[in-house]
Amino acid sequence: MSGHDGGMSSRDSVQIPDDRDFGAFRAQCESERGWSLTYSKGGVGVWVQLLEPERALHKIKVRSPALHTLVHGTSQVAPSPLLLRPPWHSPRMMECRDVPAETLYDVLHDIEYRKKWDTNVIETFDIGRLTANSDVGYYAWRCPKPLKNRDVVTLRSWLPMGSDYIIMNYSVKHPKYPPRKDMVRAVSIQTGYLIEGTGAKSCTITYLAQVDPKGSLPKWVVNKSSQFLAPKAMKKMYKACLKYPEWKQKHDPHFKPWLFPEQSRLPALALSELSLQHADSLENIDESSLAESKEDRGEGSDEDSLT
Repeated sequence: MSGHDGGMSSRDSVQIPDDRDFGAFRAQCESERGWSLTYSKGGVGVWVQLLEPERALHKIKVRSPALHTLVHGTSQVAPSPLLLRPPWHSPRMMECRDVPAETLYDVLHDIEYRKKWDTNVIETFDIGRLTANSDVGYYAWRCPKPLKNRDVVTLRSWLPMGSDYIIMNYSVKHPKYPPRKDMVRAVSIQTGYLIEGTGAKSCTITYLAQVDPKGSLPKWVVNKSSQFLAPKAMKKMYKACLKYPEWKQKHDPHFKPWLFPEQSRLPALALSELSLQHADSLENIDESSLAESKEDRGEGSDEDSLT
């Protein structure tokens, strides 16, 4: 794979990430150069790199000092790449604790559990298995009205590193899952999570996303995603982590193919069945003049969700 220094964003063909790609992703998560801090509260920081302002193309990075403070994530790791959710404020988050790194890793992987707690999801499923630590999946999510809903098809890879974990993805094309008429096909250039264990029941989490939403978005969407929606998403994921062990005990508790690949029930896929999803091959949707709907405006409750 070409362009390791720049991460997967400079790839020129569909390839499964190797150790250098995971290393480059981790370096991006830990880098501070070129990032602008747009939100800092309750132990959560949100940074943005605006790459192409006219297309709303930007990178977003969300970091939490410790998972016993807060967390954010998604199953397909592009599940909500734009983090389009309403704002929230809660002074209670510093009291949250008891989420080990391995629990967060399980929650990010468990697609059946995601369907239970992620009220933003319209449809999500795994398509096929590439290797023991890579697969292809589909994720569709709700956007704030009156924007059109988005979806992605991504190649996802993961790497456990002792008490640390990386899950990351990028968009691909699969012949059986072309763009839908009722959705805007977004493009994940590079999206992922870095989980770092800090103790038996605590960890840090960094979410990094470079996504082309395919279209001109209103400025209120970009501002909202970076300043308000990402922190709310983190709180929702944190709550899901707290409830996961009890839920999993009642739902196929030993089935974790992300840890035990021999358990996988997915059909095998060959790389030759896939091709890169180039953003310029998809239709651009101009939604820049759309105003935020009244019901989506304001802070909303902790249970509101708009992605």
